[in-house]
Amino acid sequence: MPIQQLSLFVENRPGSLSAVCKVLKENNLSIRTLSLADTREFGILRLLLKEHEQAKVALEKAGFVVKVTEVLALEVPDCPGGLADILEILDKHNLSVEYMYAFTFGVNDKAIIVFRFEDPARAIAELKNEPIKLIRAADLYKD
Repeated sequence: MPIQQLSLFVENRPGSLSAVCKVLKENNLSIRTLSLADTREFGILRLLLKEHEQAKVALEKAGFVVKVTEVLALEVPDCPGGLADILEILDKHNLSVEYMYAFTFGVNDKAIIVFRFEDPARAIAELKNEPIKLIRAADLYKD
């Protein structure tokens, strides 16, 4: 159930983000969600796209360095304490979160949080008997 995420280093200067988005637009590729973490000189842009292979090829052709990383998308109740309850379960299994970012589906009071674990396969195995819904790529990218 891991989802393929693209990570790109982008310079922290005007036009860098729009250059990435322009490549995706020219190739008719739509971003489902993204995260940007920056420093003074560069940022790490993380993208989830249905056609991640096509996006990787197009972005590399345009000169970007692209890394593919496996992440997990978990359904989280969109209410006070929803994330705290999920994190408590992760702690119980000693699963360390490298980073995470969230977005909403706008359905059934649920949010989706994308988690990066050191070992996604172990995280899946540990969480299979917990009351946590892992979102499959097919469900994440439904039109």
